[in-house]
Amino acid sequence: MGILPMSGDLAQTHVQDARATTDIQTLSTIVEHVLWSEAPMIIHQMEARRVFPLRPARNPVLFVTILMRILVAMSGGVDSSVAALLLKQQGCEVVGAYMKNWINEDKLPGDCPWMHDIGDARAVAEQIGIEFRVVNLMRDYRRLVVDYLLDGYACGLTPNPDVMCNREIKFGVFRAYAQAEGFAAVATGHYARRAEVEATVGDTAGSGDPALQCRSNVGRGLPTPPPDAPLCPTPPTCALLEGIDKNKDQSYFLALLSQEQLRAARFPIGHLRKPELRTIAADHGLVTARKKDSQGICFIGEVKMQDFLRAYVPDAPGPVVRATDGKEIGRHRGLHYYTTGQRKGIGIPSNTDFKAYVVVGKRIADNSLLVAFDTPDAPGLFVPEIRVRALSWIGEPVTEARALEGRVRYRDPRIPLEFFPQVDGTATIRFRTPQRALASGQILALYEGEQLLGGAVYI
Repeated sequence: MGILPMSGDLAQTHVQDARATTDIQTLSTIVEHVLWSEAPMIIHQMEARRVFPLRPARNPVLFVTILMRILVAMSGGVDSSVAALLLKQQGCEVVGAYMKNWINEDKLPGDCPWMHDIGDARAVAEQIGIEFRVVNLMRDYRRLVVDYLLDGYACGLTPNPDVMCNREIKFGVFRAYAQAEGFAAVATGHYARRAEVEATVGDTAGSGDPALQCRSNVGRGLPTPPPDAPLCPTPPTCALLEGIDKNKDQSYFLALLSQEQLRAARFPIGHLRKPELRTIAADHGLVTARKKDSQGICFIGEVKMQDFLRAYVPDAPGPVVRATDGKEIGRHRGLHYYTTGQRKGIGIPSNTDFKAYVVVGKRIADNSLLVAFDTPDAPGLFVPEIRVRALSWIGEPVTEARALEGRVRYRDPRIPLEFFPQVDGTATIRFRTPQRALASGQILALYEGEQLLGGAVYI
């Protein structure tokens, strides 16, 4: 919570109006117009030093306190629970919300514990003393994430629903809901850090510093000011950094966010390591302190992908072809059940000691699944370069050839690469060391050191 004295040039426009009233509601309207801030204004009467004179000097002096309202996406897990707790401790006005995206209406095999998760999220909200809501986004989730997932697999791609859920749901539809409800930002339990580029001391914004987490920057956040409002600072440029805990870092899943989305995002736990976070949860008695981390698809639960696809994508049998000689060695049920680099579930014995088949590609033209022995010289398994499309940048686009780093999939380390933009909006990526099993439709995250620059989709 920041106390902002109404003095200086900013307040001069309406200072006479302010002097003319002692009514809190009227003054609130005046001050909100002067400040032109997206954060709700809360007016407090306090006995303190004079900011500007109000009628007799003996009257309580009015301070303007800007209390940032933040909507926290609470999944029912320990990470988002601690995110809400930390923001509350920092003085923010926090509301928790469970995004109801999927309830397994078709009774697919597997655990989709959405009711239990809502119960846990609600219990944590009660423990830390914040309002709790359930926001129904099922229709949007089906349209923007599930359909994307199913269409991709049906076309022989390997989509990434978690990346798309972040861009389209958490920081898309959910963020729009938050803004419509008067919230200044959306917070999640991602292990990532947000920093304002103008900051002079490391990464503080969004990483646990209450001064930058909860104080609204005057004039930031609205697309256009009122016609007669004073000039205000332009919105900050934000950078997205890896989480401190490199074992839990989730910046990869945020690779397709825009600058606008990042400005409205908060990552309160990005400065913590997982053991520290669980200790905080246990110290405060949160019911989720020892809850196991979810391993399922984003907000669908621990439903196996094979079962999910079987329910929604029709089988399309075709030949299994050995890539080294073009010989058909079996049949498959549908290309959507397989991805490049897959070894299990192919159903073709190698008949060779100490060797196993691996998927090296999909030939859409004749619906063929290409396999080879899992060796470094398997055709198409290791690639020195690859093309990407749908480039998305968090900050300034990279428009010239440049040395960068990339994370070719989640959990993989950052590796050096050369980035070559093309005139058609795609880019060629050249790796210093050939990379294994890069599947069309998956995401490449691009970095410069710890800073996530953006991402793209493998062609």
